[in-house]
Amino acid sequence: MTSQEVRAQFLDFFKGKKHKIVPSAPIVMKDDPTLMFTNAGMNQFKEFFLGNSISKSKRISDTQKCLRVSGKHNDLEEVGKDTYHHTMFEMLGNWSFGDYFKKEAIQWAWELLTDVYKIDKDSLYVSVFEGSDDADSLKMDKEAFDLWKAIVPEDRIIMGNKKDNFWEMGDQGPCGPCSEIHVDIRSKEEKAKVTGASLVNQDHPQVVEIWNLVFMQYNRKANGQLENLPEKHVDTGMGFERLCMVLQGVKSNYDTDVFTPLIREIETITGRKYGKDEETDIAIRVVSDHIRAVAFSIADGQLPSNTGAGYVIRRILRRGIRYGFTFLGTNKPFIYRLVKVLGETMGKAFPELREQYQLIENVVKEEENSFLSTLEQGLVLLDSVIKSSKNKTIDGQKAFELYDTFGFPIDLTSLILEEKGYKLDVEGFEKALKAQKDRSRAASEVSKEDWVVLLEDAEQEFIGYDTLEANVKLVKYRKVTSKKGGDQYHLVFNLTPFYAEGGGQVGDKGYLETTNGDVIYIIDTKKENNEIVHFSENLPKDVSGILKATVDKKQRWRTASNHTATHLLHQALREILGTHVEQKGSAVHSKYLRFDFSHFSKLSVEELRDVENFVNARIEGQLPFEESRNIPIKEAMDQGAMALFGEKYGDTVRTVRFGQSIELCGGTHVKNTADIWHFKIVSEGAVAAGIRRIEAITSDAVKEFYFKNNRMLFEIKDLLNNAQDPVKAVVGLQEENSTLKKQVEQLLKDKAKGLKNELISELNEINGVQFLSKKVDLDAGGIKDLAFEIGGQYSNLFLLLAAEKDGKALLSCYISKELVSEKGLNAGTIVRELGKHIQGGGGGQPFFATAGGKNPSGIQEALDKVKEYIS
Repeated sequence: MTSQEVRAQFLDFFKGKKHKIVPSAPIVMKDDPTLMFTNAGMNQFKEFFLGNSISKSKRISDTQKCLRVSGKHNDLEEVGKDTYHHTMFEMLGNWSFGDYFKKEAIQWAWELLTDVYKIDKDSLYVSVFEGSDDADSLKMDKEAFDLWKAIVPEDRIIMGNKKDNFWEMGDQGPCGPCSEIHVDIRSKEEKAKVTGASLVNQDHPQVVEIWNLVFMQYNRKANGQLENLPEKHVDTGMGFERLCMVLQGVKSNYDTDVFTPLIREIETITGRKYGKDEETDIAIRVVSDHIRAVAFSIADGQLPSNTGAGYVIRRILRRGIRYGFTFLGTNKPFIYRLVKVLGETMGKAFPELREQYQLIENVVKEEENSFLSTLEQGLVLLDSVIKSSKNKTIDGQKAFELYDTFGFPIDLTSLILEEKGYKLDVEGFEKALKAQKDRSRAASEVSKEDWVVLLEDAEQEFIGYDTLEANVKLVKYRKVTSKKGGDQYHLVFNLTPFYAEGGGQVGDKGYLETTNGDVIYIIDTKKENNEIVHFSENLPKDVSGILKATVDKKQRWRTASNHTATHLLHQALREILGTHVEQKGSAVHSKYLRFDFSHFSKLSVEELRDVENFVNARIEGQLPFEESRNIPIKEAMDQGAMALFGEKYGDTVRTVRFGQSIELCGGTHVKNTADIWHFKIVSEGAVAAGIRRIEAITSDAVKEFYFKNNRMLFEIKDLLNNAQDPVKAVVGLQEENSTLKKQVEQLLKDKAKGLKNELISELNEINGVQFLSKKVDLDAGGIKDLAFEIGGQYSNLFLLLAAEKDGKALLSCYISKELVSEKGLNAGTIVRELGKHIQGGGGGQPFFATAGGKNPSGIQEALDKVKEYIS
């Protein structure tokens, strides 16, 4: 059975059980501040489990692309070393929101596995929560036990502890007992020696968990207590790759047709064979796994970067590059060549891989080139560290600096040191790494109290498209404390005119006014699990009273102007550059807009001008704002609406139209393009391979831009004695400056020539060395040129020249290479010592080195002291 057939049969089975089949959510989380990535199938349904929304379908099934590389679920370092952990994986799942519960979930799971997939019943084991005697005092899940007992022999039911058989969303939120289904794919001989039951949850590569049935019936509060949920839910997750392993009769996920096409391509590219050598096998598994995680993330809009989710993606890719470099002998980009194979094998189920193929390939290739350059630079730096080491153990702090500052992998450092007969101070490295993590954790540490609920079952409504003011009631609130930002309050209202951050647009700011005239400022608005949360530094004194909520009108108008301009800019780029242009990200603030898009080259001056003119023509055209709310997504797409990769859309959507520009969008906009006043591009540049970025301004910001430039022009004209043509006057000044520069350079050369003869005449021979220490009136470059000119005439020269410039001291030491060799003199060592006299330091090569310091009064001491080196 092929992997595509496995996936199709799962979805068909639950479709037959009256489940709605929904598409996978993006792998990158955008509206959940607690997660960077989708790490479980239930993530996109959190709002239903939390009771913030009601699902239109009580039964749902899908296959969800997941990524587990950060936080609680972090499998990164295990990937490759075994045959069943992955970064990116598919999770097949079925959900019940207040509908069926344990009975149906258990019966259907067994029916699918044994009747549809025909898995041998005797190879399956199930686990049940055994209860706990801790603060929760939870009883054994007897209901699940009895249901399983009616299906399988009791000796195949395993009692599981809280770690294995009690699932929690996080420190707070819905949770409950679970039943895991494990499969034993060992040979008959192996099974006869050791029972499968004894190997369950023991990390055995061939006795693995295949499906987890979670029964959500509790809510974990901030104080740790459990309370019953108003409705009971089912959340199941089955590992697609592991299921394929079982059904295809192989002993490893990497031997399934999910991975074999990638592995064959790696073998072809590198000339290494899978299955011959453990180190090679690990490297091939790492690369074949990591390209999936990286490709899906880029397809969903997350480019590699130095912060947040982008940093995680870059780290995954660099781990793959590193394994290729170290164990597969690749010193040139090769991982990008796997993107095409991945699109061929998974593109049918996930069409974004095919549609974004060129972008993914370009980004991966550029990242490979960049990191291979980093590795090359790191090897040079590591070699320098080794040479400067006084013993065979390399300082852990220095290794950490290589890792932290230059991105050089610590395991590669350790491997190279071992090859050269050195050891790494692992304890010192771990200490430095822990200190950095502790600093980072302390800065971002946040504690959230439980929500204080004032109005039970209150539904929240956003009315900010139609009004910027409203009388509201507080539904619930909580206190949030962070070391970085102090205390804040999160407020949720029954209705709100405040737009929550989303779709690239920042959240609204404004204020609340109580009936007695007190004012509470809203400093930000965000969405969390489909609730609009308002951030404030204060709490209303009367939390049950009526509050007047008012959005900052000026900020909203400026933001709306910029958001509308992004739509017009998108249209302009597609018209002028071509329909290959697609939005890859945006940031809409009140002061400016940022727009990322796919394009292969830098925009010319003419293209930028054409884009500006296109947008401003639409502004002058006074195009009215047209919107359609809650229309079926198919109808919107049929109208030509632009949808963005990596965004999650529901069955119904909102479309925004200005003339021929029509997009799916939940943001706020001006009523007419004339309200924008004017559009001005302020910068254009590259973000990644095939991705360009435009930053622009509109309305008040453009007025300020022109006002500032106009003021600067008048100031320049004033400096040019009110020249009628300031450009011509500046060109004249440049030409005059160039002439004067040449004259100064000639004068300095003449001065240096005279000084050269003067210094030669002052040389003293001491112990066979032509020696001179003297203060001169030259800059650093002049001193270096002079020293090498004199050095060209002598094979036994020792020269120390000093200078004072802008209150700083400079020492330059030149020693003939013959003296360096014969007498063991070293200019770098000497200037470091002499630099102490001028309260500074320096270094360089053995034959020429410099030192700088902040104490010019110490120059004479240094000049006097240097004679000791040859006396």
